[in-house]
Amino acid sequence: MSKAFTSEETADEQPIVAPRAPLPDGVPNYVSARGLALLRDELAALRAQNGEPSVIAQRRAELEERIATAVVVSAPAEPSDVVHFGACVSVLGENGARRYRIVGVDEADPAHGRIAFVSPLARALLGRSVGDMVGLRAPRGDESLEITAVDYDADPD
Repeated sequence: MSKAFTSEETADEQPIVAPRAPLPDGVPNYVSARGLALLRDELAALRAQNGEPSVIAQRRAELEERIATAVVVSAPAEPSDVVHFGACVSVLGENGARRYRIVGVDEADPAHGRIAFVSPLARALLGRSVGDMVGLRAPRGDESLEITAVDYDADPD
């Protein structure tokens, strides 16, 4: 049987770790307080790891750069129905109702409703208000979404 179909690993093999999602040139590294805490926790865990020194050093440098350039964005002081960074946005479209939290690049997890502020969907929603319709080009085709709610406390999970 080919090794590709086995789960054999040796102590010398390092797991393949995907590179961090890049920020577009000139775009600030906006993060939520939660996102910054996650980055710091990841860095602390990395510092405690034993492994290939060059791989760990590279990952640590990437994390330290992200933390150093982080711009923490807080929720608006007053309730708002306008979509800004950190908002949990409820939308209704042809494919039903969905909720998304607009977060930093490192905190994004689309499977759990957390979308990066630089994503096409987030860019279509930012600055819009409850009741607005937004158009979105998606792999399944164009879709119109109505913003039905904006909340800064709720979580999509």
